[in-house]
Amino acid sequence: MRILMVCLGNICRSPLAEGILKSKTNTDIFIDSAGTGGWHVGQLPDARSIEVAQKHGLDITDQRCRKFNTEDFDNFDIIYAMDQYNYRDLLSLARSAQDKQKIKLILKESGASHLDVPDPYHDSKLGFENVFQMLDKACDVIANKINSNEL
Repeated sequence: MRILMVCLGNICRSPLAEGILKSKTNTDIFIDSAGTGGWHVGQLPDARSIEVAQKHGLDITDQRCRKFNTEDFDNFDIIYAMDQYNYRDLLSLARSAQDKQKIKLILKESGASHLDVPDPYHDSKLGFENVFQMLDKACDVIANKINSNEL
C-alpha cells in the first residue's frame, strides 16, 4: 500500500498527515506527502508543524517538500487531499478515471461535518494544534482500515 498526502505547499498539513499516519501504521505501508504548488521544494516542513508534531512525540524533520506530479498517480494507491481546493487541483491533473478514483478528501475518512483541513500557515500556533487533532482523528480511521484490509 502506498499513500500520498497532498496540500498546497507541502509544509504544514500534508507533512503532519504523513508523520501522523506513519506513526500509526507498520513499515509495509509507504506514506509520502506533496504539494500542488512548488514554492517550498526541498525545504523542511514549517517550523510550527515540526513543533506541534514534536509536542505529540513525532519527528517530521526527515521530510522535504516536493511538488505533486502526474507520475504520483502511477506510484500511489490512495491520494488524500487536505481540502476541496487541493482535491479539485488533483482532479484537474488526473489523466484517467482510474487516477480520479485514487483521490479522496482526508476528513471524509473520519466522518467530519466539514471536509477541509484549514490551512494554518497564516494562523497562530493554535491553528496548528487544531489541524493536528483533525488529522490525528482521520489517520486513526485510515490506520484502522489498513489494519482490517478495508482500504
